[in-house]
Amino acid sequence: MMFSFLHWIGRATGASRCIRTLVAGVLFSGALPAWSGPPAFELLPVAVVDSHGIYLHQIISTPRPELAAIRLADAPAFGQLLSLSRPQVVALLQKAAPEQATNLNVTSGPAQVRVSRRSRPLTETELRELLTATLQGQVVKDRGELELRFSRPWVAIAVPDEPLELKILDLPASGVTPNFIARFELVSGPDRVGPWQLVLQGRLWKDVVVARSNLKRGQPLAEADVSTERRDVISLRDPLDPASLAEQGMELNENVTAGQPVLARSVRQRPVVLRGQLIDALMLDGSLQISLKVEVLADGLPGQTIRVRNPKTKREFHAKVQDEQTVLLN
Repeated sequence: MMFSFLHWIGRATGASRCIRTLVAGVLFSGALPAWSGPPAFELLPVAVVDSHGIYLHQIISTPRPELAAIRLADAPAFGQLLSLSRPQVVALLQKAAPEQATNLNVTSGPAQVRVSRRSRPLTETELRELLTATLQGQVVKDRGELELRFSRPWVAIAVPDEPLELKILDLPASGVTPNFIARFELVSGPDRVGPWQLVLQGRLWKDVVVARSNLKRGQPLAEADVSTERRDVISLRDPLDPASLAEQGMELNENVTAGQPVLARSVRQRPVVLRGQLIDALMLDGSLQISLKVEVLADGLPGQTIRVRNPKTKREFHAKVQDEQTVLLN
C-alpha cells in the first residue's frame, strides 16, 4: 500500500526517484511534526495543604516550578475537607492566572480532588513545653523556674502541622499552685483548636537562703550560719534573695529554725537607734537650737520618724532619726 502511495505521489507530482525516496524516509521515520495542544496535567485524588491556601502545584501529579506561585483558593479550615471538581479547578485557574489557563489543560486523573489540611500529632511532651513556657512568661515570670506534670496521661491529638501558640483561657484566682486546673486552647494562624482543661501539678525551683543552724532575732545576717540551696518555692511567700547576703547592715527580724528557708520578712535593715536608748534630741527654731536627752520608744532607721519621750516630764514627741545618737524633734 505504501508503495502504491509513493507511486501515486510520483505520478501526480512528477517527482524523481530521489524525492520519492526522501518522502518514504520521512514517513517511515515518523519525523513529521505531531500536533501538540496545551500541556496537560492530572489531578491528584487527595491533597494536603497548609493555612496559606491551595496552590496549583499541590493538587496535580506532575508539578512544575512555574506553577508553584499560582494560588487557587483559601485552604479549608483545620479538620474539614474541600472537594474540587475538574471544572472548578479550571474556573479557579482562569480567575487566578488567566494567562496560564490557556496554556494548561486538565485531561486525566480523577474527576475531583479532596483537599485537607496538613496535620501532625501533639504529644504530651510538646504540650507540656507549650504550657510551661506560656505560664512562665505570663504568670510565674521571675519568681522561679516552673516545672509542670500532668495528673493524667495525655492522648496525642491531631493539630495543624504549623507553628502553634498556646493561649490560657482560665486559671484559678490563686494562679499556679502545687495542684491547679488550667483551661487553654491552641492557635495556628486562623485556626483555633480546643479548648481543653487539664489538672496540673506545679513546682517552682529557685535558689534561696536556708538556715544551717538555728538563727536568732537580732543576729547580723552577715554572721548568720546560712547557705544557698535550690528548692521548690511554689508554697513559699517571698523567700529571701541570695543577693541580699551581700547587703550591709542587715539583721534577722525573727528566729529561723535550722533547715528552713529564710524569708524576706525574716530580715530587716539594722536600726541605728534602739528602743530604751537615751539619745540627743534637737529642736530648731530659726537660729536657735535646743538640745535635750530623750528616751527612744521604738527602733528606728535614718530618716524614719519614731516616738521619743522626755524622761523627766514623761511627755512624748515624734522625731526623725538623724544618726546613732541624734534625732530631730518635729
